Amino acid sequence: MKLTVDVTLPRAPDMLHPLVLAYVGDAVYELYVRTHLLARGILKPGDLQRAAVAYVSARGQAQVVHRLLPLLREEEAAVLRRGRNAKSGVPKNARVADYRLSTGLESLFGYLYLTGQEGRLRELIAHALAVLDGEGGPQEPEGSETR
Repeated sequence: MKLTVDVTLPRAPDMLHPLVLAYVGDAVYELYVRTHLLARGILKPGDLQRAAVAYVSARGQAQVVHRLLPLLREEEAAVLRRGRNAKSGVPKNARVADYRLSTGLESLFGYLYLTGQEGRLRELIAHALAVLDGEGGPQEPEGSETR
C-alpha cells in the first residue's frame, strides 16, 4: 500500500508539534488497520468498526509500544517520547498512561509517514498488527460475514 504524497510542508517534520505528528499518524495507522481487517475477510461496515476499535484503542496501542520499544532506532524512540510527553486531554474511557503511549506511537507513525520512510512505517505497523493479532488482541466479531 503506497501512501506517501508529494507535498511541501511549512517546516520539517521533526520541527512539527508532536500532536500534529500524532494527528497524521492516527489517520495513517487507521488506514492500515482498516486494510488489514478487510484482508482478514471482515467486510461488513459495522463489523469493521467493532474490530478496528481494539487495534486503535489507547490500551491496544500501549501494548504495541511496549513490544516495539526494543526495535526502535534512537531517532524513532525520541519521536515517540516527544509524543508521549506532549500535553493533551485524555478521553474518559482511557487510562492516562495508555493514552500517552498511544499518542507517542501515533506521533512516530506520523513522523515516518511525513519523512517518506514508508518501508520502516510498514515494518513497524506490521509488528503492531502482529502484536494485537497474536496476544489475545482483536478477533473477528462473532457472526460476521466474510464473503
